[in-house]
Amino acid sequence: MSKSSAIATEEKTSLFSVRFLISLLLIIAGIGWLVFYYTQARGNPLAFPPVEGSPKAVADLGRWNYAIGFGLLMLGLMVSAHPSTPLGRGRGVVAAMLGCFLVGLLWICTFYVFSDDLSKIWVFNDLGQWNLVVGIAFMAVGFSFATKWE
Repeated sequence: MSKSSAIATEEKTSLFSVRFLISLLLIIAGIGWLVFYYTQARGNPLAFPPVEGSPKAVADLGRWNYAIGFGLLMLGLMVSAHPSTPLGRGRGVVAAMLGCFLVGLLWICTFYVFSDDLSKIWVFNDLGQWNLVVGIAFMAVGFSFATKWE
């Protein structure tokens, strides 16, 4: 049984669907969480004596903050792979797929090139070997876009 043409055209013409707004909110929340943790809640572990971050509830999560932030970011990208969003149809699928592949590749290459001294690169310096997981996760999100490519 096929879809009616009215539903398909309505789904493809609206730019700001509910799914698109949810995906945008998830992406912004993920980036915001990462920025807040790294700049505020993490404190400064390299200072002598180490400076504690605040609020303590977020600082106590430690590296789980990266899992939360990157998880929200990746989830938002995966939600945006639906045909009701601009990235989930037409040329948006190809652009988002290639973008995720390139970001993942650049993340891993940057980690390998600077792995001797990561202390000057934000976020990379805290993640260590987990940078590989972040790069592979971006590529996995790229594959979620690849399943929508026609």
